[in-house]
Amino acid sequence: MQIGVLGSGSWATALAKILTDNKHPIHWWVRQESVLEQLKKRRHNPQYLPSVRFDLSLLQLTTDVRELVRNADLVILATPSAYLTSCLEGLTADDWKGKKVLSAIKGLIPQENILVNHYLQNKFGVPLDDYFTLLGPCHAEEVAAEKLSYLTFSGTTHEAAQEIASYFNCEYINTVVNTDINGSQFASVLKNIYALGAGIAHGLEYGDNFLSVYIANCANEIANFLQKCDHPEGASKAAEPPNYNASVYLGDLLVTCYSLYSRNRTFGNMIGKGYSVKSAQLELNMVAEGYNASKCIFEINQAYGAEMPIATAIYQILWKHVHAANGFAEVEKILF
Repeated sequence: MQIGVLGSGSWATALAKILTDNKHPIHWWVRQESVLEQLKKRRHNPQYLPSVRFDLSLLQLTTDVRELVRNADLVILATPSAYLTSCLEGLTADDWKGKKVLSAIKGLIPQENILVNHYLQNKFGVPLDDYFTLLGPCHAEEVAAEKLSYLTFSGTTHEAAQEIASYFNCEYINTVVNTDINGSQFASVLKNIYALGAGIAHGLEYGDNFLSVYIANCANEIANFLQKCDHPEGASKAAEPPNYNASVYLGDLLVTCYSLYSRNRTFGNMIGKGYSVKSAQLELNMVAEGYNASKCIFEINQAYGAEMPIATAIYQILWKHVHAANGFAEVEKILF
C-alpha cells in the first residue's frame, strides 16, 4: 500500500517517523519548499522534532497536494483542523475515489462545525467505510524519543481498523482499535478544551487537589456529551457500547491536562496568567486546537443540550471576554 502523509507539523513528523521506522516508504506533503529542501539536505524537519532523522530513500517529498493524493492509496491527514479545507483546495471527488483516509486531526472543521469525516463525505463523497481515525493518548515529543506510546484506530469494523493499525505497530508503539469513529473524534476535540481549562487553572494558581476534581468532572462532561449525541446521525455507530474509561477517552484527557508537552495546557496557562488570546497565540507559535474547538462545541451543543458548564465557562473566557478568575470562580461552584 502506498501511504501519503499530509502535513509537516510535529504530529505529522512523528507519524512519518513511525512509518519509516517500520520501513514503509511514504509520500510526504509539506507546505513550504524551504522545509522540503531542508529535509532533503539535512534529513530532518527544521521546524518540528529536529532530533528525528529520516532515511531519504523512504521519502517522496512534495509540496503538491494533488500529487500526494494521486500517488497514495492511504492518505493520512495530519494538519491542524483549521487549515484542512485550504490544504485540500483544488481537489475533486475524482481525486479521492478508491482512496482510504486516515485522520490524525484532533479537531472539528471550524468553518462548518463538523467532524472531518462529515466534511470529506459532503465535499468529496468519501464513504465512511474508507475513513479511519488515529488518535491518542500520544504526544509527538515522546514518539520522537521512542517512549512507549499507545495509538487508537477507529473504523467501521475492527478488522478494517486493525489492518490500518498494523502499519504503525512497532517497538515503541502499541495500537488499540474500536468502531466508535465519531465518538472517538468528539472525545479528542473535547479533551483539548478541558486541557486548555486545566492550563487556565494552573495559571490562576489552583493546586493539584483542585485539578484532580476538575478533570474528574471533565470526564463526566465528555461522557454526557457523547451519550447525548449518540444516534444514527451522531457520535457513535459502535457495535458495542463505548467504554469511556478507555485510553482514547479518559487516557487522552488525562495526558493532555497534565503533560507539559500539551500545547493546549500551555496556551491555557498563559490565559490564566493574564495573556490575551492574541498574545498567547503569538507566544505559543503553534495551534492550540482547544481554542477553536471551544466555540465549535458550544454551538454544536445548542442542538444536543448536554450539561457542559465547564466547557461553557472556557468558551466564555476565550470568546466572550469573561475574566479567567471570574470564570473559574463559577466552575468551583459546580464541581463535585
